[in-house]
Amino acid sequence: MIQSQISLKNDGIYSLFIKIAIPSSIGTIFQNLYSVVDSIFAGQMISESALAAIGQIFPIYFIIIALGVGLSIGTTSLIANSIGENNLENSGKIFSQSFILSIIISIVITSLGVYFSPTIISSINNDKETLELSIKYIHIIFFGSIFIFILMSINSSLSAQGDTKSYRNVLIFSFFLNIFLNPILISGKILSFQLISPLGIQGIAYATIVSQFVGIFYLFIKLTKTSIYHYVKLTIIPNFLIIKNILSQGIPASIGMMMIAVGSYILIYFVGFFGVEAIAGYTSAGRYEQLFFLPLLGLSTATVTIVGQNFGAKQYLRVLETYKKGIKVGVIILSLFGLLIFLSSEIAMNLFTDNEDVKKYGSDYLKISALMFPAFPFFFIGNATFQGLKKAIIVMYMAIMRFVLVPFIMISLIFYQIGENYNLIFFSLAAMHWTIGLMYFYYCNKKYKKILN
Repeated sequence: MIQSQISLKNDGIYSLFIKIAIPSSIGTIFQNLYSVVDSIFAGQMISESALAAIGQIFPIYFIIIALGVGLSIGTTSLIANSIGENNLENSGKIFSQSFILSIIISIVITSLGVYFSPTIISSINNDKETLELSIKYIHIIFFGSIFIFILMSINSSLSAQGDTKSYRNVLIFSFFLNIFLNPILISGKILSFQLISPLGIQGIAYATIVSQFVGIFYLFIKLTKTSIYHYVKLTIIPNFLIIKNILSQGIPASIGMMMIAVGSYILIYFVGFFGVEAIAGYTSAGRYEQLFFLPLLGLSTATVTIVGQNFGAKQYLRVLETYKKGIKVGVIILSLFGLLIFLSSEIAMNLFTDNEDVKKYGSDYLKISALMFPAFPFFFIGNATFQGLKKAIIVMYMAIMRFVLVPFIMISLIFYQIGENYNLIFFSLAAMHWTIGLMYFYYCNKKYKKILN
């Protein structure tokens, strides 16, 4: 049983970070390598337009992820709290309702996404070839989103129990499967043998969906071996109280994540003024940049889980200890990674394209982005702690301010008062992240002490 291996209420905090965050980080590395690999295949096997197409649909694709992650965060937090209270029956009920809810949401988001995505994409960049490729790709992703939601739903129950290794294993396997399938489906060939008609960018989308589908079976087997599985009873009959509690945590978390998508849309919109090469450079650089966030995401997962169980067990000093140590570890790691990104920026862009303009736009962004990295733990760990304390609404407000309101105002002022300047956009974002990050750190310290007293 998972519980016998890891005690979230008794083991040392640093020890738990290692046991939970490292497997989660490794898994997330491979999850994000999906995006990197997809971009590499698009740029090297198809065209710069295909590279830009995959990049510019990120805000839309991220909406799917945001809803899935939001639901997963809400479920993880509630199950962790119930386990902390030694109420395994309620944990099983929470998962059951979350599973059915994830399927319903995936159907709704697919219907809306297929209908509205062409309009949203065309507002970013109306280049005919890029627009056509974007729509072909994202429609397949939408129809396969049900597998993404189911995968996240099952993982939420495992993560709440301290098991991040199973999802890690799924992501590693899926990554290599994706690498194997991408060139086959893009070209329709294995070596020199033509198996099917070339699918181009659609092949990249199909490879992603198939990889997600395969992972579901492994996670389900792992779920059957956990302590809460005996209490899982899948039913279409809704438990409105549980659904309300899930949504009260999940909706703010989803909205908060969606603000990342909106923020990405705003940035890509303004970057689009500099041309398709700028979009391709900025978005492919973002794929590379995401890899260095992953230890922080793993640390955040560990923080939510540890805080959730200890808050449920009323071990409040241990909650505060988790937050402080999470910030310390996060700042150290992200400072080192920021330096690495700065030094590797130009080399990294060679992976995606041979186009010198694309490489210049991408490397310029990475060098400026590196300056922001040490500030990110203030947001990630602060938000994770609030999630564990079931205060998701604060996370939502923070996301609206950080990703949408302040960046939009700042970039608009730059464009209309100073002029179109690619690098100045990101220098202003760096200054914003440090200012808001330090303010958020001060706010979190005061808020947590008040909540836990």
